[in-house]
Amino acid sequence: MKRIGTIIIIALILIFSYLIYDFVSFRERYAVSDAAFVRSDSLTNLSFKVGGKIAQLLVKEGDSLKEGQIVAKIDPKDFLLSKQKLQNELQAIKERIEAAKVGLQKTKEDVKLLIKESHLKKERALLQKKAVADEIGVIEAKLQKLLKDLKRYEKLWRQHLIARGDLEKIQTQSKIVQKKLAALKQKLSIADKVVEQAKLGISLANTKQLEIKRLQKEIEGMRQQEEALQKSIAQIDNKITYCTLKAPFDSVVAKRFVNVDQVVEKGYPIVAVVDPKKLHIEVLLSEKKLRGVKPGNDVKITIDAFKDRKYKGKVQAILPASAATFALVPRDIASGEFTKLDQRFVVRISIENPTPDLRVGMGASVAIKRK
Repeated sequence: MKRIGTIIIIALILIFSYLIYDFVSFRERYAVSDAAFVRSDSLTNLSFKVGGKIAQLLVKEGDSLKEGQIVAKIDPKDFLLSKQKLQNELQAIKERIEAAKVGLQKTKEDVKLLIKESHLKKERALLQKKAVADEIGVIEAKLQKLLKDLKRYEKLWRQHLIARGDLEKIQTQSKIVQKKLAALKQKLSIADKVVEQAKLGISLANTKQLEIKRLQKEIEGMRQQEEALQKSIAQIDNKITYCTLKAPFDSVVAKRFVNVDQVVEKGYPIVAVVDPKKLHIEVLLSEKKLRGVKPGNDVKITIDAFKDRKYKGKVQAILPASAATFALVPRDIASGEFTKLDQRFVVRISIENPTPDLRVGMGASVAIKRK
């Protein structure tokens, strides 16, 4: 019995020695920490780009979402009313533009016709005036000759050298020529008036050219109003689109912050979603354990909720500052009172074989193989 007891004691000593050796050896080869948690860079708060009353909320916490799936809707009634008002204004301005374009075209045609007719009338009147002036010159010369002949004939008649009939004949010719000259001068005066009328027509056409410029400027102003209204309608359309909130990627609803009929402001969080495929482990590792820990090192991961599962990972990065560096109330060592504390650094670890049931915030234990 003593021999058996001795063997058992020796066996227990050997077992405990092996366990102690294995424990020490394992921690020599691996940096071990229980201060590890499942984290995600894709934890996102979804919010509307416009404010309003929530008309529909189509998801609940834990729901799986596909990219583009509708999450919630805001009542777009106010935006639709604003859009209808702008569309009415746009239609009115378009009708005014069309009416102004018709008026502009008619004015252009009237001006073109008036200029053409005025120039033609002026040219004809100038030609007629020249012809009448030439004819007046001929008639005046003829009249001068007849008047000279009349004086000569009167002298000859007083001397009884010609018959009275010859004198009366030359007198009649003189009166006919004088009447013709008067008629030609009247015709010349009429031609002058026609020329003046043609000039007035050209002047009126030039005045209407200013009206054309005014109409063109007015149309340009209305077109600018049309463009501004179209931009406003496009902005309203964007706001109407923003009334529908969609999932930006395949994700799971982690938190719902609002309820139906609740009025929210622009940017207020509606739900928080997380991409279950983009999880990683965040470890607070003691500075004393950082020896041999480098990016690329293999990691053994145990999730507290799933002790029977083994996950694999790799060190992605070791953040360059300790967690205490970013504390809201940093330590004050100016007084000289100083107690040295073990600092912890954040080590980021990728998960090579994630499972769908992993959740952000779960606790974990890690063993990082040293190099």
